[in-house]
Amino acid sequence: MTDKSFAEETTAAPSKKRSKVVVGLDIGTTKIACFVGVKNEFGKIEIISMGKTESLGVLRGVVSNIEKTINSIVQSVALAQERVEGSLKINNVNVGIAGQHIKSVQTRGMYVRKNPQGEISQKDIDALIDDMYALVMSPGEEIVTVLPQEYIVDNEQGIKDPQGMAGIRLEANFHIITGHVSNVTNIRTCVERAGLSINEIILEPIASANAVLNEEEKEAGVVLVDIGGGTTDIAVFYDGLIRHTAVIPFGGNVVTEDIRNGCKIIPRYAEILKVKYGSALESESKGHEIVCIPGIHGNNSKEISLTTLAGIIQARMEEIIELVQVEIRNSGVEHKIIGGIVVTGGGAQLNHLPQLFEFKTGMSTRIGYPTVHLANTNKIEDIDCPVYSTGIGLVLKGFEHMEKGGAVDVVSNTSEVRNHTDVRKKGSFFAKVMSKETLKKLENFFTKDDD
Repeated sequence: MTDKSFAEETTAAPSKKRSKVVVGLDIGTTKIACFVGVKNEFGKIEIISMGKTESLGVLRGVVSNIEKTINSIVQSVALAQERVEGSLKINNVNVGIAGQHIKSVQTRGMYVRKNPQGEISQKDIDALIDDMYALVMSPGEEIVTVLPQEYIVDNEQGIKDPQGMAGIRLEANFHIITGHVSNVTNIRTCVERAGLSINEIILEPIASANAVLNEEEKEAGVVLVDIGGGTTDIAVFYDGLIRHTAVIPFGGNVVTEDIRNGCKIIPRYAEILKVKYGSALESESKGHEIVCIPGIHGNNSKEISLTTLAGIIQARMEEIIELVQVEIRNSGVEHKIIGGIVVTGGGAQLNHLPQLFEFKTGMSTRIGYPTVHLANTNKIEDIDCPVYSTGIGLVLKGFEHMEKGGAVDVVSNTSEVRNHTDVRKKGSFFAKVMSKETLKKLENFFTKDDD
């Protein structure tokens, strides 16, 4: 087989039926996660394995330490390989990219067909797209992704798929994603030095949108807001097409930092407070509910009101929402969006966040879960968590690439998945919320590790 593989078997029985496998690598600010997906016998996509490690070398979506990032990639890929029944070696991955350096531009391209007598083919479309990658960018920038929006054939506009049509001049409106050369190169360096090849670099909000949105929403007009640890990524769709993308340079980590400074506690406890009891609406908190945080080196414990905590979180989330609104206006389709806002990513797990979005924007809001396009037989616990939207979306984009004639890969014996050890445990850290009347000073309250 001459096609390059996404993953390949290390040992395989000749009689085994070979399955197509796609691997997505989510290089985030807080985690690096590797997802392995296959198509089952019914043509549905299953996530059969996932490896996740802490991200120590990425800051606000950009690689800040090469060696630490490489180590995290190697560990996550190794975990994903171990958890597949049968021998699997991952070679190729789809990689997500984000960060404040990411920009988008709109442009139009044209391609004059060499054989105007025949029908327009995928080869003609690919030639037009390839021409877009040759555009001259500003110094220090390179094209990451070229996204066709609509095609024009001999001045006939509004064509979504020109294949099979007759015509001489093929044009298209394009949404082009660019990034700083150095940042894109650093991503490639880390992945390649981890022993992998990159099949495709995909903008993270595009990947997340693939995982959590359906075609009806994209047609109606919808805003995808992916709140990660270091960035908040935005993608606006209308009439089934991508209309605008943007990256806001802060996400959940800045909320944690606000809690740390506002409550004067260490970062670890601030993150625990946010995850376990964080709310985006101060009005939904009960003033008598507090949490006791142990002191450091024998110092007195600190009592923190959940109303105070929610006030800190709400202030920062309102700022993020205001920036999201700016990008919605920049999309040019603000008043055409009837599908509302879909929030996903780790930050989407904050209590009452949809209500705050609706209050600030006036648009209906829901949480996006990454299982919209997956089979119901996924064996990984908590795979429907919004934190995995980007990684699962990268897998889905890989299968989309395959269907358009991209690389095909082979793996055998992937119908079973070993039990995971990194799934979230229930009941750790905070045992309960206590009223002041019943509060007990528990010095070891926060000592138990959480996944």
